[in-house]
Amino acid sequence: MYPNSEKVVLLLGANSDVAKAAITQYVLKGYRVLAASRNLVELREYVERSVSDPARVTVLHFDATDFGGHRAFYEALPEKPHIVVYAAGFLRDNLEAMGDWEGAFQMMKVHYAGAVSILNIVVTDQDNPGLERIIGLSSLSGVRGRKSNFIYGSTKSAFTQYLAGMRQYLFQRGVKVNVIVAGYIRSKMTAGLGLPESLMLEPAFIAKAVVDAGSRFTIVPGFKWKIIYWVLRLSPERLVARLP
Repeated sequence: MYPNSEKVVLLLGANSDVAKAAITQYVLKGYRVLAASRNLVELREYVERSVSDPARVTVLHFDATDFGGHRAFYEALPEKPHIVVYAAGFLRDNLEAMGDWEGAFQMMKVHYAGAVSILNIVVTDQDNPGLERIIGLSSLSGVRGRKSNFIYGSTKSAFTQYLAGMRQYLFQRGVKVNVIVAGYIRSKMTAGLGLPESLMLEPAFIAKAVVDAGSRFTIVPGFKWKIIYWVLRLSPERLVARLP
C-alpha cells in the first residue's frame, strides 16, 4: 500500500528535466501524478522508461500559452489535485530577446501569464477542498535585475511575487505555497550556455526540493546558491550593477 495513494499531484510543464525527476520521486512516495505537457511523445517515453510504476502517471496535454483553453483543461482533469506544481519554462538569450519581441513575449507568457491563468483557476475552484499546496519553479535570476538576463529574470521575478501574494491569499484556507528559487540547473534548456560547472545542480536535486517542500515560502536548493541568493538580496545597487 502506497503511503500517499490517495494524493494527486498535477505537474504543469512536466517535460522539463526537473519536472521529469519530480514525477519519478512523487511516484516513489506513492502519489498519483497528472503529468501535463505539450510534448506527449517524449513524456510518455520517459514515464515508461524511468518511472517505477508508470500506471500511477497520467499524461495530459497542456500548453501554458493557450490561455483560452486552461479552464477546459482543468475541468477535464480525471481527478482534482492536492498538490499543483508549475514548472513550465522557456529561455531566450537576453540580447536575442531584446531584438526579438516574440521570444521575449514567449518567456512572459510561459513563466508568468500562463502561470497566473491556470493557477487562478486552480485556487478559485470551490469544488476542490482537498487542495493542499501550490509550488512554483522560479529562479535566482528573478532576485535582482542584472544586465545579462533582465528580461528572463523579470518574468521569474513577476512569477515569484505572484506566488508570494497567493501565499497570503490562501493562508486562511491552510493551503501552502512554495517557490523554488533555483540556480543553474544541468538541463536541456541550459545546454551549451557555458555556465560554471562548479555551480551546476542536477535536476533530481532540485526535484527533491520540490517533492519535500515544507512550510517555508522561499526554498533555495544548494548551499552555494543560498549564499549567492543572500548576496544578491543584500548587496547595494552599485555592486550589483558590476555583475555580469
